[in-house]
Amino acid sequence: MASLKYWLWLSRLEGVSLQQRLSLLEHFGQPDKVYFGDSGEYALVEGMTRQALTALENKSTSRADDILGDCQRLGLRIITIHDAEYPDRLRNIYDPPLLLYVQGRMPAFDDEVAIAMVGSRKVSPYGQMMGEKLAFQMAGLGALIVSGLAAGGDAAAHRGALRAGGFTAAVIAGGHDIIYPRENRWLYEDIAVRGVILSEYPPGTPHDRTHFPVRNRIISGLCLGTVVIEAPERSGTLITVNHALDQGRDIFALPGQADDWHCTGSNRLLRDGAGVVTDAWDVLSCYAARFPHKIRPFRAEEPRNFGPQGGPGEAEAAGKEKPEASPPPPAEQHPILDLSEDHGLTDDQVRIVCTLGTRTMQVDEIIEETEIPTRRVLSALTMLELDGIVEQSSGKRFALAVTLTGQE
Repeated sequence: MASLKYWLWLSRLEGVSLQQRLSLLEHFGQPDKVYFGDSGEYALVEGMTRQALTALENKSTSRADDILGDCQRLGLRIITIHDAEYPDRLRNIYDPPLLLYVQGRMPAFDDEVAIAMVGSRKVSPYGQMMGEKLAFQMAGLGALIVSGLAAGGDAAAHRGALRAGGFTAAVIAGGHDIIYPRENRWLYEDIAVRGVILSEYPPGTPHDRTHFPVRNRIISGLCLGTVVIEAPERSGTLITVNHALDQGRDIFALPGQADDWHCTGSNRLLRDGAGVVTDAWDVLSCYAARFPHKIRPFRAEEPRNFGPQGGPGEAEAAGKEKPEASPPPPAEQHPILDLSEDHGLTDDQVRIVCTLGTRTMQVDEIIEETEIPTRRVLSALTMLELDGIVEQSSGKRFALAVTLTGQE
C-alpha cells in the first residue's frame, strides 16, 4: 500500500476532478506512481485537461502532512479505495470517493442490510415521528441505518436507530471537527461512540452547500435501498434519490397527505413506482431472503414518545427548554435495574447512575462528583435517557427513572 501521504496529495489536488483522479489511479495503479509521474505520462491518461496537467506539476505534500496530523489529533482513520475495508457497494458506483475519513467502528457494509433514510430539513412533526419510528423498527429488526446527520429527517432516522440499540452510520459534508448543524451535537457524540461517522472531506473543511449534493451519492451508494421520509417538490432529498436510481438502488417513500407541501416530492415518487412504506417490514421484506442471518424475526418494544421530543437536543434546537417532568411514580413502581446482573451499561453509565441514586442533579454536579470528562458524561447521559434509565427535567436536571438494586 502506498503511503497515505500520496493518497492525500492526489485527493486534495486542486484543478483535478474526481473522475480525472480515478483515471490517473487506474492508469498508474498507485498514487505514489502518479506523484512521481511526468507530464508526458500524464498526457496519456484519458480525460486530462490542460488545467489538470498544470495542477499535477504541484508536488507539495505540506497539505497532506497537515491532514495526517489533524487525523491523529482527532482520532480519525483513513480508508482508501484500495483497502479491504472500503465497501464494494461504494467502490462500484460511477464516482466513488478516493478515500474516507472514519470516526468510530467501520462496519462491513457489504454484509449488512444497510438502508438509507433521508428527509427534508423542514420535516413536519408527522415526518419526524414516523422517520424515528421506522428507523427504530428497522434497526430493531437488524438493519443498519445510514443518513446524513442533517436537521429534520436525517436526525430522526439516526435517533430512532440509536433508541433501538442499533448501529447507525452518518455521512457528513465537511470535516469531522466542524459539527453541523450545531443542534445535532448530541447525536454526533452518540454516533461517534455507538456507530460510525464518515466523510470524504478532511478536518477543517466547512460544510459548504455545494458539498451536500456530492455527499448524498455516498449515502445511497453504501446502501441497498433508500427510504424517503418526506420531501417537498424541490428538495435536496430528491438528489439522494437520483443518485440511488443511477446506482440501481431500491427507492421507498412514506405516504403523506396529498395537500401537504412537505410531501409533494415523496408522494410523486410513490406515483412513479417507489415502494410504499408504512412499517419496517415493507422495506426489510425485500432483503430478508438474501440476509436471513441479519434480519431478526422479532421487534423491540416501541417507546411512546417518538418525534420532536424523542431525543436530546430537540428542545435546544427549538430555542426552548424541555417542560418540567411530571412527578415520578413511587419508587416501587419504577423498573428495577439490578447492577449485580448483566445490565449492558458502560463503566461511565454505572458510575453516573450510582451517583444519582435518589437525587436530582444538574450536569455540572454529575461531572464534578464522578470526575468523568464532560464529553463522556454527556454521551452517557444521552444513552441512559434514550434507554429510559434516567429522565431529564428543565434546567438539564437528571434523575433516575429506575430503582437500583445490586449495588456494592
